[in-house]
Amino acid sequence: MKKTVVLAYSGGLDTSYCLQYFQTLGLEVHTVLVNCGGFTAAQMKATAEKAIQLGAHHHSSIDKTDEYYQKAVRFLLYGNVLKNGTYPLSVSAERIFQAIAIAEYAKSIQADYIAHGSTGAGNDQIRFDLIFQTILPHVEILTPIRDQELSREEEIAYLNDNGHDLSWEKAKYSINKGLWGTSVGGAETLTSHQTLPEEAYPSALQQHGSETVTLQFEKGEITGINEQKMQPIEAINTLQQLASAYAIGRDIHVGDTIIGIKGRVGFEAAAPLILIKAHHLLEKHVLSKWQQHWKSQLGDWYGMLLHEGQYLDPVMRNIEAFLEDSQKLVTGTVTVKLHPYRFELIGIESSFDLMNESAGTYGEMNVGWTGQDARGFTKILANSLTAFQSLNTPKL
Repeated sequence: MKKTVVLAYSGGLDTSYCLQYFQTLGLEVHTVLVNCGGFTAAQMKATAEKAIQLGAHHHSSIDKTDEYYQKAVRFLLYGNVLKNGTYPLSVSAERIFQAIAIAEYAKSIQADYIAHGSTGAGNDQIRFDLIFQTILPHVEILTPIRDQELSREEEIAYLNDNGHDLSWEKAKYSINKGLWGTSVGGAETLTSHQTLPEEAYPSALQQHGSETVTLQFEKGEITGINEQKMQPIEAINTLQQLASAYAIGRDIHVGDTIIGIKGRVGFEAAAPLILIKAHHLLEKHVLSKWQQHWKSQLGDWYGMLLHEGQYLDPVMRNIEAFLEDSQKLVTGTVTVKLHPYRFELIGIESSFDLMNESAGTYGEMNVGWTGQDARGFTKILANSLTAFQSLNTPKL
């Protein structure tokens, strides 16, 4: 009997190469596509047909969009997570859930090997390997792209030599789409000075002028757009459709990779960026100073650990508990204005808005204390500073 290998399969160049290559080794290849919100039903069907056409013994399509939202995306929103203040973890977060689903499938069929198409120079290899090794510690991981140190041009040539018709123009950009945004990699992102051309991004500019949108949040989750109630996933997709028509959400992230080198990746994430900024604005109105401070710290840690594949560490559940508890009063409406290539936050309305308290109006007037109270408060507040300065200023 042939030995079996389960391949994490997207239908892209790297995984198509792996599928073709494994057959030359005499392996029975089971391809698995895990959808985290980036594939339509038609695309999933086309990918399945392509896998069989390329020689897969069996193909499975697994939808994990809801689980991905419930177990990761909503916490990224609660934590206002932007890696290096820029990147909403558009693809890095979903890789974890793809890896878990593929490992569970491989375990269910008692596969001899498990495989992915990551290169040896990126983060995905670590994310997949880490999950696979944790769930299937005794199953060997096969990674032809990494082990053979292949360029994309070499992969195309190999597939064309084996009867497939692929062009460099269609494969020059690596595009990965999911619920929480799309990553775009190409020759320009391998440099420090070039930006991606307009045509590299999946969504072209279609709308001009401007448009005002209201976003309804309940306990930190997006539950409506323009007063129309929606489930969070539907709301994310609806906002993405509205905002991507303005070509909003494009940027290039520069970061420190898990393997210790600097890396750049382009991305298009209109809905995630708008939601994170709108959610953060609402929080600034309804949360206390120290809630915001500790949320910022823990949100940053959560994003870093998730980015580096550490999702299964129990500390992640601890941070999630804190983030979820912090959202009890994060309810209200945020008004956003969309423009070509940008958006602006107009303001919020919430029953929990702390600007509605009656003690005073910032910069204008107060009714909760007197001028003498403010003088006394400041005098006591200055005690430690005064003591330090009086004793140490001559020495500094």
